[in-house]
Order: sequence, then C-alpha cells, then structure tokens
Amino acid sequence: MNNNVKVSIVIPALNEEKTIAETVKNAIEGLSIAEASGEVIIMDSSADNTPQIASSLGARVIDVPKHGLGQAYIDSIPHIKGKYIVMGDADCTYDFREINKFISKLDEGYEYVMGTRMKGFIEEGAMPALHRYFGNPLTTQILNSLLGTSYSDIHCGLRAMTYDALKKIDLKSSSWEYASEMVVKASLLKLKCTEVPINFYKDREGRKSHHLRLGWFSPWYAGWINLKVMLLHVPDQMIIKPGLLFLMLGLFLIFMQIGGPITLGAITFSTNFMLLGLTFSVLGLSAAQMGVLVRLFSDLNRYIKNKGINLLYNYFTYTNGMILSLLSLLFGLILCSTLVIKWCMQSYKLTIIPWYVIFGLFLIICGIQIFLFNLVYQSFSMSKTRKINEDKT
Repeated sequence: MNNNVKVSIVIPALNEEKTIAETVKNAIEGLSIAEASGEVIIMDSSADNTPQIASSLGARVIDVPKHGLGQAYIDSIPHIKGKYIVMGDADCTYDFREINKFISKLDEGYEYVMGTRMKGFIEEGAMPALHRYFGNPLTTQILNSLLGTSYSDIHCGLRAMTYDALKKIDLKSSSWEYASEMVVKASLLKLKCTEVPINFYKDREGRKSHHLRLGWFSPWYAGWINLKVMLLHVPDQMIIKPGLLFLMLGLFLIFMQIGGPITLGAITFSTNFMLLGLTFSVLGLSAAQMGVLVRLFSDLNRYIKNKGINLLYNYFTYTNGMILSLLSLLFGLILCSTLVIKWCMQSYKLTIIPWYVIFGLFLIICGIQIFLFNLVYQSFSMSKTRKINEDKT
C-alpha cells in the first residue's frame, strides 16, 4: 500500500478489447470526479489486444493465468497501492464514473460498500428477467435470512472496501462465488457495511457476456456455487442450531413418557414416538458435531464468535472427550441391560419397551459418536496447531 494513492480500481479482464478502452477512461474520469488520487489495475488473462489497449491509456496491466474472476482479485492484492479498493467488471455494464458514491461512504468510515442495481437504474435488456425477479432476489433473501442482513443485491459486481477490510476478508473463492464470500465474510466480521444505488447497462453491441460465451448453464452454475458459499460459511445457522433443535425435540419425545404412554386427544404417545425421539436425537447430535468440525476445519472461528463453541474448544480435550464417551456408553449399557433381564424373567417375551431403555440406546449411540467425534476433532486440532507453528517459523 502506498500512502500517496488513495484508490486502487481493480478490474479483471478476459478478452475485452471491445470495451476495455471505455472502461479505463471511465475509471480515470471517476477518480477525477471523486477528486481522489488513484490507479487503475487491469488483472488480465486475455488472448486479444485488451492489455495493449489498457496500458496505452494509463492502466497498470498485470498478466495473470485464466483461473477465474475471484482468483483475479486474490492475485491483485500484492499489487494494490491504495487504501481503498474499488472492484468492477471490464464490460461497461457498470459505470466507474460513479465511484465517488463509494469513496464518499468509505470516507464516512464504512469499511465495505456494495453497489445495488435493484435500487438504481437497470437499462432495458441489461438483466434477464429470470435473474432480476427470481435468482438474484431469492439468493439475496437467503443470505439476509441466514445472517440477519438487509442487502438488496448481493451479486452486484461493483463494490468497494478498505485495504484492511480486503485483508480481513481473506478471499478464497476463485470463481463467481467470490461475490457471496465477500458479502458473507464482511457480515461475519461485523465490518461497517452499506449499499449505494448504481446504474446497470446492457452489453455493448457486438459483445457477448461471459455467461453467454460459456453457455446457458453458466448463470445457473454461478448461482449454485454462490449458494454453496453461503451455506458453508454459516454452519451455526445451517447445521449446529437445527441440530441442537432436533436433539432437544428428540429428548423431549423420550422424556415426556417417563410415566408411560400419554394420550392427547386422538394421539397416543408411546413406543413409536419414543423411537422417533431417538431418531431425532441422534440426527441432531450428529448435525451439531458436524457443524463444530466445519467451523474448525474451515477456520471460521475468527469470523464467527460463539461463546458456547469457544467454551467447547477450551474444555473438550482428548481426555475429557474419552471420559464423556465412556460414561455415556456405560450408563447406556446399564439402562439397556434392565431390558435384557426383564426379557429373561418374562420367558423371553416383551410387549412394552420402557422409556429409559430408549434413552439408554441413545446414550450408547451418543457414546460411540462422541468417541469418533473426539478422534476426528483432536486430529483436526493437531493439524491446525501444526500449521500455525509452521507459519510462525
């Protein structure tokens, strides 16, 4: 980063000789309108004249392999000199002369600023109806529901952030899903975020969008991998919390029949419902354990703060895990052994399975799952600790 450069405009380009000249000129004009010192960086993977045109107009061209849109932004980080970064496409669908809106918000103290086409102007033919009225609103609403945010256009390609925010986000996605990863991590990191309305234009005559170049399936694939990023980065909402809910529901169905079968109206709660409770409990425990492993393996704990999970990480040692699994297994066997004794005493015939035997089965399964979870968890922890130590050296 260079203190003399306020804004770095980073633009990935792949065979954009039809639009790159207008893009670079608009970016330079946008810096002038914003009265900000800056640079235009073209992350180029082209086989046409795109780099030569961009360079002749004053842009700094960085030659990178064709590894995806997100990877182009990742590769740009060592070359960025500005304390603010504006990101956008090289196809003239976004107008870089509007970047003063973004820079003003960053000057106000915001760390991450999204453009929103939904609150701005969308030129006729710029966005297919399926994207505008279904795909974009649906995935945006899913993300808002998961994170408690209020974005209106999470897929907008024109966005800005501080250099520090970009480093904190630590982008990993190499393809289209970079867009959702940025929004998700900005929210998880509690960065100060906002939106600004922008204009969105259709492709210039003679130019085909990259989705059209790749075929009809491309936008569907982009939406799918963006959804994948959302789901994988919110294990608390998607895995752990539903798992705990199922666990509590399952145990409730078991324990509610401590005194025997219960009839509520036309419904009788008996052995079948206890077995359903056992199923819910086991599924819930498995989901919660998997969510914890996802958090650990994906290194999401530095983004997601959860006191309960942090307590688990502090106290769930190998020894504690083994003791807990053995106790659960032991008590489960004791409870289930009463059924075997009763079965023998009744000439090997049983009509009713007591609630505590169902609970004993749960404890046996729980003990085995905790044992296996402990081994995998400790293995991940050791691997993570080893990596941290290697990075330090």
